[in-house]
Amino acid sequence: MQSFLLQEWNNIAPMNEELRRALEQRCRRMEIPLIGVADVERWIKPPFQPWMPEEFYPQSIFPAARSVIVIGLPVSLPVLESSPSIWYREMYSTVNSLLDQYTYRLSNFLNEKGYPSVFVPRDGYMGIKALLKNPVAFFSHRHAAYLAGLGNFGTNNMLLTPEFGPRVRFGSVFTAAKLPADPLLAGELCTRCMRCVKMCPVEALDQEDYPQGLTDKKSCSAHSAELNQKGISPCGICIKVCPVGEDRKLFRREDGSIYSRRDKHPAEHRAWEHVRRYGGL
Repeated sequence: MQSFLLQEWNNIAPMNEELRRALEQRCRRMEIPLIGVADVERWIKPPFQPWMPEEFYPQSIFPAARSVIVIGLPVSLPVLESSPSIWYREMYSTVNSLLDQYTYRLSNFLNEKGYPSVFVPRDGYMGIKALLKNPVAFFSHRHAAYLAGLGNFGTNNMLLTPEFGPRVRFGSVFTAAKLPADPLLAGELCTRCMRCVKMCPVEALDQEDYPQGLTDKKSCSAHSAELNQKGISPCGICIKVCPVGEDRKLFRREDGSIYSRRDKHPAEHRAWEHVRRYGGL
């Protein structure tokens, strides 16, 4: 039945470059800095192994899907640096909310154009308790972003982008429109500096490259649960210490010792300590 539906949409939905341009213009108006498109066939022919089970493919979740549109919004580095803190928690929540709003609006735009589309919620789980029980969402925005050419994976298991490193959150839209897909990003971004591995407070990261080295999701989720009880989750350490991303130049954060050498960066450490003293339990 699924293959029949895909064939039907192949017959009535030719490659639509004009629609792709309209989507990009709409994203610019909404000040969305990152947008990529992946053909659903890329999930069937994965670029590396191990890969996800078929039930997690976009066409398994929404059989009419022909393309996946992925957008990305940055996580501001100076705010993230205060983590774990209420400041980072509020920004994290704000970015997630914006992603849901933007992908919802994009899906409605496509529906109005006659292409059945649905948005995928940024977090496909009810909260930390659900992650402790089963630390997997029903769809991976990270893998969608990878297949849409927005970045590639680092040792921290996060998707690294040239613009923001891993300091970016993604949202996705499944659509029956057959859109021109972006090429996969060439060249590995991860420098294998191992800062994320060394600074993880629960040693949840492996030194092996992804996907051979996988995050200990239960340990990571348990730590997030502890922080959540204090009102200051998520952790965010593995993404704030990553040296990849043009945003580090913008905020003059090329020196990675800023997070471990208080003697060299006293002003920054005093600022982070001030933020952490307030807003949580």
